Amino acid sequence: MNFKSIKNKPTFRIATNIYVVILTVFVVWMLFFDENSYLTHREFNKEVKELKTWIEFHQKKIAEDKETIKKLQDSLELERYAREKYLMKKDNEDIYIIEFDTIQK
Repeated sequence: MNFKSIKNKPTFRIATNIYVVILTVFVVWMLFFDENSYLTHREFNKEVKELKTWIEFHQKKIAEDKETIKKLQDSLELERYAREKYLMKKDNEDIYIIEFDTIQK
């Protein structure tokens, strides 16, 4: 096979067309090397998913805290919370803290 026989094949003529070459270079550049490349967009989409998960987590925590604040408006509930969380007591009471040791096999 010589160069003239290869040059006359339709695939070679299409592959060496200046427009096809420029389009191929442009597509490769845009997919891999450009600042707004496909790879960069994939990383950004991954980061957006992580941030959405982070936002959902904090929205749930905010809802739980709002519920806790609503419960603590009652004085009895506030007293119970202070006793459990901060080990507070009245003057005439004694507190005994019982810790359970769990045995893992």
